[in-house]
Amino acid sequence: MKKLLIGTTLAAITAAGSAVAGSHSGITACLITKTDTNPFFVKMREGAEAAAAEAGITLRSYAGKVDGDHETQVAAIETCIADGASGILLTASDTSSIVGAVTQARDAGLLVIALDTPLDPIDSADATFATDNFLAGELIGRWAAAKLGDDAANARIAMLDLAVSQPTVGVLRDQGFLQGFGIDLADPNVNGDEDDPRIVGNDVTQGNEEGGRRAMENLLAIDPSINVVYTINEPAAAGAYEALKSIGQESDVLIVSVDGGCPGIQNIADGVIGATAQQYPLRMAALGIQAIAAYAADGTLPENTPGKDFFDTGVALVTDQPVEGVESISVAEGTDLCWG
Repeated sequence: MKKLLIGTTLAAITAAGSAVAGSHSGITACLITKTDTNPFFVKMREGAEAAAAEAGITLRSYAGKVDGDHETQVAAIETCIADGASGILLTASDTSSIVGAVTQARDAGLLVIALDTPLDPIDSADATFATDNFLAGELIGRWAAAKLGDDAANARIAMLDLAVSQPTVGVLRDQGFLQGFGIDLADPNVNGDEDDPRIVGNDVTQGNEEGGRRAMENLLAIDPSINVVYTINEPAAAGAYEALKSIGQESDVLIVSVDGGCPGIQNIADGVIGATAQQYPLRMAALGIQAIAAYAADGTLPENTPGKDFFDTGVALVTDQPVEGVESISVAEGTDLCWG
């Protein structure tokens, strides 16, 4: 099963890359990411560049200065409209506030595809190519609960989220983790409204190591007995670990995360992270370029995965501590598929 999962994913990535082969001279596509420093978005840009070069498409890339830089992303959309681009691939920092700019782009005839992070509402974009982020969170939640066993009933949980604006990707992962861990959700579209006493609190990280360290310190000040840490991504997880290490508690806490970048997989091998849910940015980007090429050629619109309101680009739990009832792949297998 594990080998089949890896083989299928690799085949899909290869197929996505080869499908855009050909000449599409005169077509321009834009890639707008949250930052240009996070390894996930660096790899996404590399995948888009490779696919665009193979297809003969001109790619212009833009990014926010930091995760949460909404204004720079709006300006980038306006530039893409003015430049006559055929389509935009977007990972939005503010998934609801960006909708106005996205609507302007679509009204101007551009295909807008959300990558990784669904817009709010999701149908504000023409399509979404993403990990099933709720499932990604659910996998690490189920793993953490199974790893603790009976002690899960008395867990002390720190929730290290993304941003105050609660973008969809952050809410989906957070809520998925809680459901996987066995915690009742209040409003599944909102972080931090649960009343389970096991949750110490929520703080935001901006998806980077410094933010993860700061958020972990804040929550440890509330309750130094925290023994489970959910993190929005692996840079935040690395920061949380450093905060725990500074007070000698790094061996007493389970840290789980989402991304599957090569540094994160190595952190599993090194005992920093217990498990992560791996996603595949290269595939998202290649499929996005393919979709823009098809749209520019004859107006074809992307189709969703059957039964879902987006195209699911896959996810796998990576850990070297497998638990019964939660399908996973090993660090060695995750390394074959990692990025960054």
